[in-house]
Amino acid sequence: MIMSRIEAPRDETTGHLTDRLLAGLPADAVLVDPDVTTSYAHDMASFCPAGAPAVVVLPRTVEQVQHVLRTATDLRVPVVPQGARTGLSGGANATEGCIVLSLTRMDRILEISPVDRIAVVEPGVVNAVLSRAVEEHGLSYPPDPSSWEMCTIGGNIGTASGGLCCVKYGVTAEYVLGLDVVLADGRLMSTGRRTAKGVAGYDLTRLFVGSEGSLGVVVRAVLALKPKPPRQLVLAAEFGSAAAACDAVCKIMAGGHVPSLLELMDRTTVKAVNDLTRMGLPESTEALLLAAFDTPDPAADLAALGGLCEEAGATQVVPADDAAESELLLQARRTSLVALEAVKGTTMIDDVCVPRSRLGDLIEGVERIAEKHRLTIGVVAHAGDGNTHPTVCFDAQDPDECRRARESFDEIMALGLELGGTITGEHGVGVLKKEWLAREIGPVGVEMQRAVKAAFDPLGLLNPGKLF
Repeated sequence: MIMSRIEAPRDETTGHLTDRLLAGLPADAVLVDPDVTTSYAHDMASFCPAGAPAVVVLPRTVEQVQHVLRTATDLRVPVVPQGARTGLSGGANATEGCIVLSLTRMDRILEISPVDRIAVVEPGVVNAVLSRAVEEHGLSYPPDPSSWEMCTIGGNIGTASGGLCCVKYGVTAEYVLGLDVVLADGRLMSTGRRTAKGVAGYDLTRLFVGSEGSLGVVVRAVLALKPKPPRQLVLAAEFGSAAAACDAVCKIMAGGHVPSLLELMDRTTVKAVNDLTRMGLPESTEALLLAAFDTPDPAADLAALGGLCEEAGATQVVPADDAAESELLLQARRTSLVALEAVKGTTMIDDVCVPRSRLGDLIEGVERIAEKHRLTIGVVAHAGDGNTHPTVCFDAQDPDECRRARESFDEIMALGLELGGTITGEHGVGVLKKEWLAREIGPVGVEMQRAVKAAFDPLGLLNPGKLF
């Protein structure tokens, strides 16, 4: 990395910026070789433009982050904070000539307290690493995005991510108690608390969760933990139609049941998973519903839930016998997006969330959109909270197919709003959904959000071009 920095082409502006950064950072933390910096230009979203970074920095300390932000403010250079770049909305994409601030080297778990039931972590800690660490103390960190083996806590906070367990345990925002944030001018601010309760002043902690690095850079987080639950058991229910599966979801939720997981895979997704993994999932089904309980008697809970599925028209209900079989079913769900990508090579993953009562309408609408545009669109959903991921499969080398993919993506978001939903349940706005955010929150909402942005970042240097 040092050789790359020295040998890279160096214009006067970049050279001055690099020299200023090196005054407070070690040489291996400052990368300017275009062959290296280009790899940091974008996240995993399709159809999102990205510029060429002037420099990538990889700090290890809070003080180094402060130095980067002070330098950026002095020189009026935009800064794009990044985690593992597993995002799906272009929220971590570089802007032309920016400083990419990668926080992956700030990866320490600073504290785990079983008494206070909190963990204090740096932003680069990988979600799965934290989850396994707290399990050793009999605790659990519930948020579990599908990319949990790669994604970082800082990125999860930036996008307010969710996961498979949201139906019972909620999303990332409900577990962030306090933050240390470096502001655009390099000042360090602490928000929130480490106590079980606290209502002092405006809830700035919640404001930063989901702000996509546009208000400040999170450098430390105090996270709430839960007692480790019993190992869950999973049930699989097959349905002859997506409408019947969605009816089952409504019966389950209206009946007061609290599953730890309630996921739906449509026939397109089931076939894609089988083609990729040879798992032998039932391709005769139109919709596969996966439900789980982590209660003291999960078998009894699954039996009650299975009865509701049969009332809704399930053609087959199969409860897992043990944890190993349960994990196999969950693995099928976790590989859904990878399997759909393999269908055509490229995907656009939508993230619309609708009221549970309108879930069936959304899935039926997606089927019509897929037929209209002659595309393969698979739907996987966190059915228990109405958060769906219609996934458009297309050939990125076919211009006409790319056009149709983008049009179908937009029509799905329009459908979600029409059904009383939101354009994003957990992936964020980024670049991909800027236009749609304005449609959802309206002109007054945009004006107020821009006012908040201006209060924290008056020069507009933090992750410019994102959100609105």
